[in-house]
Amino acid sequence: MTRDPGLLREEVGDRPGLTEKSMFGGRAFLLNGNLFCGARSDGMLIRLGKGNDGWALALPGVIQMLSGERVMQGWVRATAEVYGDDGLRRRLLDSALAYVKSLPGK
Repeated sequence: MTRDPGLLREEVGDRPGLTEKSMFGGRAFLLNGNLFCGARSDGMLIRLGKGNDGWALALPGVIQMLSGERVMQGWVRATAEVYGDDGLRRRLLDSALAYVKSLPGK
């Protein structure tokens, strides 16, 4: 099932420092130059930060992000079903925004 990046766009809203661009085969969202989430046809990518992703990895449909065979600490991938669940999507997105807000801008 294809996921519309508009869901994330609507939830993130119009905020200073927000940018959106094509990356990773979908749409990526950045805050002050820091990538925090992305929408793809197979689900979403979420940046939670090292040590902040354990709770998300315990959810069905959420797995560790891999770059080739390399584990990307602090990044998770969520299936289309998780992306389609308004409550889970919002919880993941809120956590990603909270983490990225703590980072210095680029």
